[in-house]
Amino acid sequence: MSGTTVPLRPLTLVEEGDEVLVGDPGTGTFVTMPAVGGVVISALLRGASAEEAAAEAEAFAGEAVDMPSFVATLTELGFVEDRPGEEREAVRTAPIQMRNWMAGVSSRLARPFFGRVAWTAYAALALFCVAVFVTSPSLFPSPAQDAFLLDDIGLGALLLMPFVMVSTALHECGHWLAARAIGVKSRFGVDRRIMLLVLETDLTQVWTVPRRRRYGPLLGGMAVDVTLLALLLGARLLIQEGWWHAPAAVDATLAVWVFLKLAGMLWQCMIFLRTDLYAVLVNALGCHNLWRVKTLLLRRAFGRLTAEQAAELDGAAPADLRAGRWFRWLWLAGFAGVLAWFVFFVVPVAVTVLVWAADGLLLGPLTLRFWYALLCAALLLGPQVLAISLAVKEYTRRAARIVR
Repeated sequence: MSGTTVPLRPLTLVEEGDEVLVGDPGTGTFVTMPAVGGVVISALLRGASAEEAAAEAEAFAGEAVDMPSFVATLTELGFVEDRPGEEREAVRTAPIQMRNWMAGVSSRLARPFFGRVAWTAYAALALFCVAVFVTSPSLFPSPAQDAFLLDDIGLGALLLMPFVMVSTALHECGHWLAARAIGVKSRFGVDRRIMLLVLETDLTQVWTVPRRRRYGPLLGGMAVDVTLLALLLGARLLIQEGWWHAPAAVDATLAVWVFLKLAGMLWQCMIFLRTDLYAVLVNALGCHNLWRVKTLLLRRAFGRLTAEQAAELDGAAPADLRAGRWFRWLWLAGFAGVLAWFVFFVVPVAVTVLVWAADGLLLGPLTLRFWYALLCAALLLGPQVLAISLAVKEYTRRAARIVR
Protein backbone atom coordinates (compact mmCIF):
# COMPACT_ATOMS: atom_id res chain seq x y z
CA MET A 1 0.00 0.00 0.00
CA SER A 2 3.08 2.19 -0.25
CA GLY A 3 2.32 5.71 -1.46
CA THR A 4 -1.41 5.14 -1.75
CA THR A 5 -4.07 7.12 0.05
CA VAL A 6 -7.20 5.67 1.64
CA PRO A 7 -10.25 7.92 1.21
CA LEU A 8 -12.27 7.89 4.41
CA ARG A 9 -15.74 9.13 5.14
CA PRO A 10 -16.03 12.19 7.46
CA LEU A 11 -15.25 10.29 10.64
CA THR A 12 -15.13 11.59 14.21
CA LEU A 13 -12.67 10.53 16.90
CA VAL A 14 -13.31 10.88 20.62
CA GLU A 15 -10.80 9.74 23.23
CA GLU A 16 -12.22 7.22 25.72
CA GLY A 17 -9.44 6.52 28.21
CA ASP A 18 -6.87 4.24 26.57
CA GLU A 19 -9.12 3.80 23.55
CA VAL A 20 -10.69 5.99 20.90
CA LEU A 21 -14.31 6.06 19.76
CA VAL A 22 -14.45 6.25 15.98
CA GLY A 23 -17.70 6.89 14.16
CA ASP A 24 -19.46 7.97 11.02
CA PRO A 25 -22.16 10.46 12.08
CA GLY A 26 -23.91 10.10 8.73
CA THR A 27 -24.61 6.39 9.10
CA GLY A 28 -24.64 6.26 12.89
CA THR A 29 -21.91 3.59 13.03
CA PHE A 30 -19.54 3.86 16.01
CA VAL A 31 -16.82 1.50 17.24
CA THR A 32 -14.19 1.61 19.95
CA MET A 33 -10.63 0.70 19.01
CA PRO A 34 -7.12 1.00 20.51
CA ALA A 35 -5.62 4.48 20.48
CA VAL A 36 -3.15 3.49 17.76
CA GLY A 37 -6.11 2.99 15.42
CA GLY A 38 -7.09 6.59 16.07
CA VAL A 39 -3.57 7.70 15.10
CA VAL A 40 -3.87 5.90 11.76
CA ILE A 41 -7.33 7.31 11.05
CA SER A 42 -6.28 10.85 12.00
CA ALA A 43 -3.38 10.63 9.57
CA LEU A 44 -5.55 9.27 6.76
CA LEU A 45 -8.14 11.99 7.34
CA ARG A 46 -5.37 14.59 6.92
CA GLY A 47 -4.59 13.10 3.51
CA ALA A 48 -1.50 11.15 4.52
CA SER A 49 -0.61 8.06 2.52
CA ALA A 50 -1.01 4.60 3.99
CA GLU A 51 2.78 4.41 4.38
CA GLU A 52 2.92 7.72 6.23
CA ALA A 53 0.02 6.72 8.48
CA ALA A 54 1.75 3.42 9.28
CA ALA A 55 4.94 5.29 10.19
CA GLU A 56 3.03 7.60 12.57
CA ALA A 57 1.32 4.62 14.18
CA GLU A 58 4.62 2.77 14.62
CA ALA A 59 6.17 5.84 16.24
CA PHE A 60 3.18 6.03 18.60
CA ALA A 61 2.89 2.35 19.52
CA GLY A 62 6.52 1.25 19.18
CA GLU A 63 5.62 -1.57 16.81
CA ALA A 64 4.54 -1.97 13.20
CA VAL A 65 0.87 -1.83 12.18
CA ASP A 66 -0.64 -4.25 9.66
CA MET A 67 -2.08 -1.58 7.36
CA PRO A 68 -3.73 -3.89 4.78
CA SER A 69 -5.63 -5.67 7.56
CA PHE A 70 -6.56 -2.40 9.26
CA VAL A 71 -7.84 -0.85 6.03
CA ALA A 72 -9.84 -4.01 5.34
CA THR A 73 -11.46 -3.61 8.76
CA LEU A 74 -12.28 0.03 8.05
CA THR A 75 -13.83 -1.02 4.74
CA GLU A 76 -15.92 -3.68 6.45
CA LEU A 77 -17.17 -1.07 8.93
CA GLY A 78 -18.16 1.22 6.06
CA PHE A 79 -15.62 3.88 7.03
CA VAL A 80 -13.87 3.90 3.64
CA GLU A 81 -15.36 6.18 0.99
CA ASP A 82 -15.43 3.54 -1.75
CA ARG A 83 -18.71 4.79 -3.25
CA PRO A 84 -18.20 8.55 -3.73
CA GLY A 85 -21.34 10.52 -4.46
CA GLU A 86 -23.63 7.76 -3.21
CA GLU A 87 -25.78 8.59 -0.18
CA ARG A 88 -25.53 5.99 2.56
CA GLU A 89 -28.54 5.24 4.68
CA ALA A 90 -28.14 5.54 8.44
CA VAL A 91 -28.27 2.34 10.48
CA ARG A 92 -31.81 1.69 11.70
CA THR A 93 -32.23 1.66 15.48
CA ALA A 94 -36.04 1.24 15.51
CA PRO A 95 -38.58 -0.64 13.34
CA ILE A 96 -40.17 2.64 12.23
CA GLN A 97 -37.74 5.53 11.83
CA MET A 98 -36.90 8.68 9.87
CA ARG A 99 -34.34 8.09 7.13
CA ASN A 100 -32.42 11.35 7.59
CA TRP A 101 -30.94 13.16 10.57
CA MET A 102 -32.82 16.26 11.66
CA ALA A 103 -31.33 19.60 12.71
CA GLY A 104 -33.92 22.38 12.74
CA VAL A 105 -33.25 24.73 15.67
CA SER A 106 -29.81 26.34 15.80
CA SER A 107 -27.45 25.50 18.65
CA ARG A 108 -27.37 29.15 19.72
CA LEU A 109 -31.12 29.21 20.36
CA ALA A 110 -31.22 25.84 22.14
CA ARG A 111 -28.15 26.27 24.34
CA PRO A 112 -29.69 28.50 27.07
CA PHE A 113 -32.29 25.82 27.86
CA PHE A 114 -29.58 23.31 28.78
CA GLY A 115 -26.89 25.36 30.47
CA ARG A 116 -25.89 25.16 34.14
CA VAL A 117 -28.54 27.65 35.23
CA ALA A 118 -31.22 25.70 33.38
CA TRP A 119 -30.21 22.37 34.94
CA THR A 120 -30.24 23.96 38.39
CA ALA A 121 -33.78 25.12 37.69
CA TYR A 122 -34.82 21.63 36.55
CA ALA A 123 -33.44 20.15 39.77
CA ALA A 124 -35.38 22.72 41.80
CA LEU A 125 -38.57 21.87 39.89
CA ALA A 126 -38.04 18.17 40.64
CA LEU A 127 -37.75 18.94 44.36
CA PHE A 128 -40.91 21.05 44.10
CA CYS A 129 -42.82 18.11 42.60
CA VAL A 130 -41.70 15.80 45.40
CA ALA A 131 -42.65 18.41 48.01
CA VAL A 132 -46.14 18.80 46.52
CA PHE A 133 -46.77 15.04 46.56
CA VAL A 134 -45.56 14.82 50.18
CA THR A 135 -47.51 17.80 51.50
CA SER A 136 -50.61 17.32 49.32
CA PRO A 137 -51.02 13.56 48.80
CA SER A 138 -54.49 14.12 47.34
CA LEU A 139 -52.75 15.45 44.22
CA PHE A 140 -50.96 12.14 43.70
CA PRO A 141 -52.62 10.42 40.70
CA SER A 142 -55.41 7.92 41.20
CA PRO A 143 -55.34 6.19 37.79
CA ALA A 144 -58.86 4.73 37.90
CA GLN A 145 -60.26 8.28 38.21
CA ASP A 146 -57.60 10.67 36.93
CA ALA A 147 -56.99 8.86 33.63
CA PHE A 148 -60.46 9.72 32.34
CA LEU A 149 -61.31 13.28 31.42
CA LEU A 150 -65.03 12.56 30.96
CA ASP A 151 -67.70 10.53 32.73
CA ASP A 152 -68.07 8.62 29.45
CA ILE A 153 -65.36 5.99 30.00
CA GLY A 154 -65.11 5.05 26.32
CA LEU A 155 -64.66 8.60 25.09
CA GLY A 156 -62.42 9.44 28.03
CA ALA A 157 -60.20 6.47 27.22
CA LEU A 158 -60.03 7.47 23.56
CA LEU A 159 -59.01 11.00 24.55
CA LEU A 160 -56.25 9.49 26.67
CA MET A 161 -54.50 8.12 23.59
CA PRO A 162 -53.77 11.48 21.87
CA PHE A 163 -52.78 12.86 25.27
CA VAL A 164 -50.24 10.04 25.60
CA MET A 165 -48.91 10.73 22.11
CA VAL A 166 -48.54 14.45 22.78
CA SER A 167 -46.89 13.78 26.15
CA THR A 168 -44.40 11.38 24.57
CA ALA A 169 -43.73 13.74 21.67
CA LEU A 170 -42.92 16.57 24.09
CA HIS A 171 -40.51 14.29 25.95
CA GLU A 172 -38.73 13.31 22.74
CA CYS A 173 -38.58 16.93 21.61
CA GLY A 174 -36.64 17.58 24.80
CA HIS A 175 -34.00 15.09 23.65
CA TRP A 176 -33.89 16.65 20.20
CA LEU A 177 -33.62 20.21 21.55
CA ALA A 178 -30.88 19.23 24.02
CA ALA A 179 -28.98 17.55 21.20
CA ARG A 180 -29.22 20.70 19.13
CA ALA A 181 -27.81 22.63 22.11
CA ILE A 182 -24.49 20.83 21.60
CA GLY A 183 -24.71 20.86 17.80
CA VAL A 184 -25.79 17.24 17.37
CA LYS A 185 -28.49 15.99 15.00
CA SER A 186 -31.05 13.31 15.85
CA ARG A 187 -34.06 11.55 14.35
CA PHE A 188 -37.38 10.22 15.58
CA GLY A 189 -38.69 6.66 15.42
CA VAL A 190 -41.21 4.23 16.89
CA ASP A 191 -40.15 1.16 18.86
CA ARG A 192 -41.54 -0.92 21.70
CA ARG A 193 -40.69 -1.67 25.32
CA ILE A 194 -42.22 -4.93 26.54
CA MET A 195 -45.68 -4.61 24.92
CA LEU A 196 -45.87 -0.81 24.80
CA LEU A 197 -45.28 1.28 21.70
CA VAL A 198 -42.90 4.14 22.35
CA LEU A 199 -41.77 7.14 20.35
CA GLU A 200 -38.00 7.50 20.67
CA THR A 201 -35.22 9.80 19.58
CA ASP A 202 -32.12 8.31 18.00
CA LEU A 203 -29.25 10.10 19.73
CA THR A 204 -26.49 8.01 18.16
CA GLN A 205 -24.61 11.14 17.13
CA VAL A 206 -23.98 12.11 20.76
CA TRP A 207 -21.05 9.68 20.52
CA THR A 208 -19.30 12.30 18.38
CA VAL A 209 -18.78 14.49 21.46
CA PRO A 210 -16.84 13.86 24.70
CA ARG A 211 -18.59 11.85 27.40
CA ARG A 212 -19.26 14.79 29.73
CA ARG A 213 -21.22 16.61 26.99
CA ARG A 214 -23.59 13.69 26.34
CA TYR A 215 -25.64 14.02 29.52
CA GLY A 216 -27.67 16.99 28.27
CA PRO A 217 -29.23 15.18 25.29
CA LEU A 218 -29.70 11.99 27.32
CA LEU A 219 -31.60 13.85 30.07
CA GLY A 220 -33.29 16.44 27.86
CA GLY A 221 -36.57 14.53 27.77
CA MET A 222 -36.80 14.31 31.54
CA ALA A 223 -36.01 18.02 31.80
CA VAL A 224 -39.12 18.74 29.74
CA ASP A 225 -41.12 16.23 31.79
CA VAL A 226 -40.22 17.72 35.15
CA THR A 227 -40.95 21.23 33.90
CA LEU A 228 -44.41 20.25 32.69
CA LEU A 229 -45.14 18.23 35.83
CA ALA A 230 -44.17 21.16 38.06
CA LEU A 231 -46.42 23.52 36.10
CA LEU A 232 -49.32 21.06 36.23
CA LEU A 233 -48.94 20.43 39.95
CA GLY A 234 -48.60 24.14 40.61
CA ALA A 235 -51.87 24.79 38.80
CA ARG A 236 -53.65 21.99 40.67
CA LEU A 237 -52.26 23.27 43.96
CA LEU A 238 -53.67 26.72 43.25
CA ILE A 239 -57.08 25.17 42.59
CA GLN A 240 -56.94 23.01 45.71
CA GLU A 241 -55.99 25.96 47.93
CA GLY A 242 -58.79 28.06 46.46
CA TRP A 243 -56.48 30.62 44.87
CA TRP A 244 -57.73 29.74 41.38
CA HIS A 245 -61.41 29.05 40.79
CA ALA A 246 -61.01 27.01 37.62
CA PRO A 247 -63.84 25.01 36.01
CA ALA A 248 -64.03 21.33 36.92
CA ALA A 249 -63.08 20.39 33.35
CA VAL A 250 -59.80 22.29 33.69
CA ASP A 251 -58.90 20.51 36.92
CA ALA A 252 -59.81 17.16 35.35
CA THR A 253 -57.56 17.91 32.37
CA LEU A 254 -54.70 18.84 34.68
CA ALA A 255 -55.23 15.59 36.62
CA VAL A 256 -54.97 13.54 33.41
CA TRP A 257 -51.71 15.24 32.50
CA VAL A 258 -50.22 14.81 35.99
CA PHE A 259 -51.04 11.10 35.73
CA LEU A 260 -49.37 10.83 32.31
CA LYS A 261 -46.24 12.80 33.16
CA LEU A 262 -45.64 11.00 36.46
CA ALA A 263 -46.15 7.60 34.83
CA GLY A 264 -43.74 8.55 32.06
CA MET A 265 -41.07 9.86 34.40
CA LEU A 266 -41.17 6.78 36.61
CA TRP A 267 -40.93 4.63 33.49
CA GLN A 268 -37.77 6.49 32.46
CA CYS A 269 -36.25 5.65 35.85
CA MET A 270 -36.26 1.94 35.00
CA ILE A 271 -32.66 1.58 33.84
CA PHE A 272 -33.19 -2.13 33.17
CA LEU A 273 -35.43 -1.26 30.18
CA ARG A 274 -32.89 0.78 28.21
CA THR A 275 -34.61 4.01 29.16
CA ASP A 276 -33.06 7.47 29.46
CA LEU A 277 -31.40 6.68 32.79
CA TYR A 278 -29.98 3.46 31.34
CA ALA A 279 -28.24 5.55 28.68
CA VAL A 280 -26.94 7.85 31.42
CA LEU A 281 -25.64 4.83 33.36
CA VAL A 282 -23.87 3.38 30.31
CA ASN A 283 -22.24 6.72 29.57
CA ALA A 284 -21.16 7.27 33.18
CA LEU A 285 -19.60 3.80 33.45
CA GLY A 286 -17.92 3.99 30.04
CA CYS A 287 -19.63 0.83 28.82
CA HIS A 288 -19.66 -0.24 25.18
CA ASN A 289 -22.28 -3.01 25.05
CA LEU A 290 -23.59 -3.53 28.58
CA TRP A 291 -26.94 -4.91 27.41
CA ARG A 292 -25.34 -7.74 25.44
CA VAL A 293 -22.76 -8.53 28.12
CA LYS A 294 -25.54 -8.66 30.71
CA THR A 295 -27.31 -11.29 28.62
CA LEU A 296 -24.15 -13.36 28.19
CA LEU A 297 -23.35 -13.24 31.91
CA LEU A 298 -26.86 -14.38 32.75
CA ARG A 299 -26.59 -17.27 30.30
CA ARG A 300 -23.30 -18.26 31.92
CA ALA A 301 -24.81 -18.03 35.40
CA PHE A 302 -27.60 -20.43 34.39
CA GLY A 303 -25.36 -22.77 32.38
CA ARG A 304 -26.77 -21.73 28.99
CA LEU A 305 -23.65 -20.19 27.47
CA THR A 306 -22.48 -21.68 24.15
CA ALA A 307 -18.84 -21.90 23.09
CA GLU A 308 -19.36 -19.09 20.58
CA GLN A 309 -20.97 -16.90 23.23
CA ALA A 310 -18.17 -17.69 25.68
CA ALA A 311 -15.64 -16.46 23.13
CA GLU A 312 -17.72 -13.31 22.66
CA LEU A 313 -17.81 -12.76 26.41
CA ASP A 314 -14.03 -13.20 26.67
CA GLY A 315 -13.62 -10.35 24.20
CA ALA A 316 -15.98 -7.99 26.01
CA ALA A 317 -14.73 -4.64 27.28
CA PRO A 318 -13.58 -4.59 30.93
CA ALA A 319 -16.06 -1.82 31.78
CA ASP A 320 -18.93 -3.94 30.46
CA LEU A 321 -17.80 -6.96 32.46
CA ARG A 322 -17.46 -4.97 35.68
CA ALA A 323 -20.91 -3.41 35.35
CA GLY A 324 -22.50 -6.54 33.94
CA ARG A 325 -21.71 -8.56 37.06
CA TRP A 326 -24.24 -6.55 39.09
CA PHE A 327 -26.43 -5.15 36.32
CA ARG A 328 -27.58 -8.63 35.27
CA TRP A 329 -29.18 -9.16 38.70
CA LEU A 330 -30.63 -5.66 38.69
CA TRP A 331 -32.17 -6.47 35.31
CA LEU A 332 -33.78 -9.62 36.69
CA ALA A 333 -35.06 -7.84 39.79
CA GLY A 334 -36.32 -5.06 37.56
CA PHE A 335 -39.22 -7.18 36.39
CA ALA A 336 -40.76 -6.62 39.81
CA GLY A 337 -40.48 -2.87 39.23
CA VAL A 338 -42.12 -3.18 35.82
CA LEU A 339 -44.89 -5.27 37.32
CA ALA A 340 -45.48 -2.70 40.06
CA TRP A 341 -45.61 0.08 37.45
CA PHE A 342 -48.18 -1.83 35.41
CA VAL A 343 -50.24 -2.70 38.48
CA PHE A 344 -50.43 0.91 39.63
CA PHE A 345 -50.62 2.87 36.36
CA VAL A 346 -52.03 0.48 33.75
CA VAL A 347 -54.17 -2.17 35.41
CA PRO A 348 -56.69 0.22 37.06
CA VAL A 349 -57.22 2.00 33.74
CA ALA A 350 -57.50 -1.25 31.78
CA VAL A 351 -59.94 -2.79 34.26
CA THR A 352 -62.15 0.30 34.21
CA VAL A 353 -62.23 0.29 30.39
CA LEU A 354 -62.80 -3.46 30.10
CA VAL A 355 -65.67 -3.43 32.60
CA TRP A 356 -67.26 -0.54 30.72
CA ALA A 357 -66.78 -2.30 27.36
CA ALA A 358 -68.14 -5.60 28.69
CA ASP A 359 -71.28 -3.88 29.95
CA GLY A 360 -71.86 -2.47 26.48
CA LEU A 361 -71.12 -5.70 24.61
CA LEU A 362 -73.51 -7.66 26.81
CA LEU A 363 -76.37 -5.53 25.47
CA GLY A 364 -76.05 -7.29 22.12
CA PRO A 365 -75.39 -6.14 18.52
CA LEU A 366 -78.85 -4.65 18.12
CA THR A 367 -77.98 -1.74 20.41
CA LEU A 368 -75.96 1.36 19.62
CA ARG A 369 -74.05 0.97 22.87
CA PHE A 370 -72.73 -2.43 21.68
CA TRP A 371 -71.11 -0.97 18.56
CA TYR A 372 -69.84 2.06 20.45
CA ALA A 373 -68.14 -0.19 23.02
CA LEU A 374 -66.74 -2.40 20.25
CA LEU A 375 -65.32 0.60 18.38
CA CYS A 376 -63.71 2.06 21.50
CA ALA A 377 -62.21 -1.31 22.45
CA ALA A 378 -60.79 -1.79 18.94
CA LEU A 379 -59.22 1.67 18.89
CA LEU A 380 -57.73 1.20 22.34
CA LEU A 381 -56.32 -2.25 21.55
CA GLY A 382 -54.86 -1.14 18.21
CA PRO A 383 -51.51 0.09 19.59
CA GLN A 384 -51.08 -3.13 21.57
CA VAL A 385 -51.75 -5.21 18.44
CA LEU A 386 -49.14 -3.17 16.56
CA ALA A 387 -46.65 -3.64 19.41
CA ILE A 388 -47.19 -7.40 19.32
CA SER A 389 -46.71 -7.44 15.54
CA LEU A 390 -43.42 -5.55 15.93
CA ALA A 391 -42.31 -8.09 18.55
CA VAL A 392 -43.15 -10.99 16.23
CA LYS A 393 -41.28 -9.26 13.40
CA GLU A 394 -38.20 -8.81 15.59
CA TYR A 395 -38.18 -12.39 16.85
CA THR A 396 -38.66 -13.69 13.28
CA ARG A 397 -35.69 -11.65 12.10
CA ARG A 398 -33.55 -13.02 14.94
CA ALA A 399 -34.60 -16.58 14.14
CA ALA A 400 -33.72 -16.05 10.48
CA ARG A 401 -30.23 -14.86 11.44
CA ILE A 402 -29.73 -17.92 13.62
CA VAL A 403 -30.80 -20.26 10.79
CA ARG A 404 -28.38 -18.57 8.39
